[in-house]
Amino acid sequence: MVKVREKKTIQTEEKTDTSKKPNKIIGMNKHENDKNDENLYFMALGGLEHVGQNMYVYKYKGKYLVVDCGMGFLEEEIGAGDVQYCDTTWLEKRKKDVVGFVITHGHEDHIGALKYVWPKFRKPIYCTRFPGEILIQTFKGIELDFNPEKDIIIFDHHGATLNLDPFEIETFHVSHSVPEAQMLIIKTPAGKVLHTGDWTFNDDNPIEEPTDFARLREIGSDPKLLACVSDSTSASRQVSQTTEVQVRETLTEIMKKAPGRVLVTGYSRSIARMKMFAEAARAAGRVAAIKERSNPNPVPYVGLPEFREMGIEFGYLNKDDVYLHSEIKDLPAEKQAIFLTGSQGEQYAMLTRLCRGHVKEMKLQPTDTVLFSAIVIPGREQDVSYLYNKLARMGIKTHTIFDTDHLHASGHAGRPEFERFYDIVHPQVSIPMHGDYINEMLNGKMAMERGGAKYMMVVHNGEMIALKDGDAPYISETIETGFVVMEGETERSADDKVYKNRKKIAMNGAVFVTLPVDKRGFLKGVPEVSSAGIFETDTTGFMKRQIQIEITKAIDDLTKAERKDRDNLVHAVQIASNKVIRASLGADKKPQYSVHFVQK
Repeated sequence: MVKVREKKTIQTEEKTDTSKKPNKIIGMNKHENDKNDENLYFMALGGLEHVGQNMYVYKYKGKYLVVDCGMGFLEEEIGAGDVQYCDTTWLEKRKKDVVGFVITHGHEDHIGALKYVWPKFRKPIYCTRFPGEILIQTFKGIELDFNPEKDIIIFDHHGATLNLDPFEIETFHVSHSVPEAQMLIIKTPAGKVLHTGDWTFNDDNPIEEPTDFARLREIGSDPKLLACVSDSTSASRQVSQTTEVQVRETLTEIMKKAPGRVLVTGYSRSIARMKMFAEAARAAGRVAAIKERSNPNPVPYVGLPEFREMGIEFGYLNKDDVYLHSEIKDLPAEKQAIFLTGSQGEQYAMLTRLCRGHVKEMKLQPTDTVLFSAIVIPGREQDVSYLYNKLARMGIKTHTIFDTDHLHASGHAGRPEFERFYDIVHPQVSIPMHGDYINEMLNGKMAMERGGAKYMMVVHNGEMIALKDGDAPYISETIETGFVVMEGETERSADDKVYKNRKKIAMNGAVFVTLPVDKRGFLKGVPEVSSAGIFETDTTGFMKRQIQIEITKAIDDLTKAERKDRDNLVHAVQIASNKVIRASLGADKKPQYSVHFVQK
């Protein structure tokens, strides 16, 4: 007997912000307020030509639908900041016409920025229970003012229909590395769009049903399928996908042979991996546990202990699958298997803290075996390399994806999965998203070669694509996009002068000069000079004294008229200091200068 699931329909409630009048919108193109415009528009505020910061916007009849709202990976050269996400200035001017946020799944690069972005819009968030619980706990943890009953609307993870006028969105399940991932079918009179979110065809995932291939075939064979907007992250991978069951078998064999404890590090919200880890431990005669936090006090974020509880609550884990480390720490080492955070070398993750000896209740031992059940996310190579080398110097055996097969199952499709996908899905237009440029190109080419797509639109963030059934797509306009760096409670743009100055200081150092002068600009004492990154090791004080001498000479050489302008004094300080510094450290040294005046 085949079970037929009844899909739930959710109708939105219109919300308006009456606290203040909306800003007057200027500089809009005609189609933004043209109710007779029959085009459907797609654009990305983030998520194209890079991994992370996924935030996509669909526009129809002057209304805006937002799909996902994620954080990104900080670029190392920025020099500071905690997180990075999309600049929503353009969309904020149109927030009265935003109908809501629809979330495809619960990874940080798809939901992580909502805690910063959502308060600017206060529109309903539609998602399944897993990302919904993450958001509810996160919003409560940072004491964000929201109503979990109205502001976060949970829909059935088996599939649902959402009416967000003028959009109708149908969702259905797809395999990924986090539970309850959804593909979206976005329907308007202009046509239907399949928005994949992140996906793969991991048909051997024991905690969930496989991808809803029946619905995928239906929409994929629909001649009215206007476009497919698809994840491209791993389109260049040539080998077939490793399954979670294969990972379980690999973990089991390693655990059977390991002489002492086995520590497995992976992504904390990968509940399927946690389940496979638990089953592998049991098969190897070990007891599985997670390493909980050292600090028992509540924290304003969702971490490994909370994901374990969610897995139990939603039926993906049994209560006795995974214990806490504190409950099994007295077992013999050869009976322990411990899952912990830190696969990317994050500063405060458990494995990083263990490598630095910062965990009082648990110390690494030479008999331990550490398994990295994860890829290295681009940008984290240096941090992960530190862990590899630190563990090697401690005499601890490691297994990584570089030396052990089937240690990690990706949540992103490679070429074999894309070929299978485009044998099923045949859009008129291919719009590759979420991946570097070459992977987006490979995705689009396969859509044309195997999926029969007539058009491929590989575009940049901010380029708005006009779509209509039967018509050729085109870029209707380009808006300015960018990224915001959140540093503590401060928002800055990624190209803020503060970060530019920090980078200059990091490369070239800084010189700080205090000039005691009278109102005419004459020196009334010896300039005080200090530095960061220039002469801290100048134990004799030679460079400092030479800078003081050259500054004094340079200012004395100014005319009475010149020294009255403090800009001339600053310029004299820079030239004089550079004369000494470049003679000692090289002609290309360009330190930052900060000059202060003391009136005498």
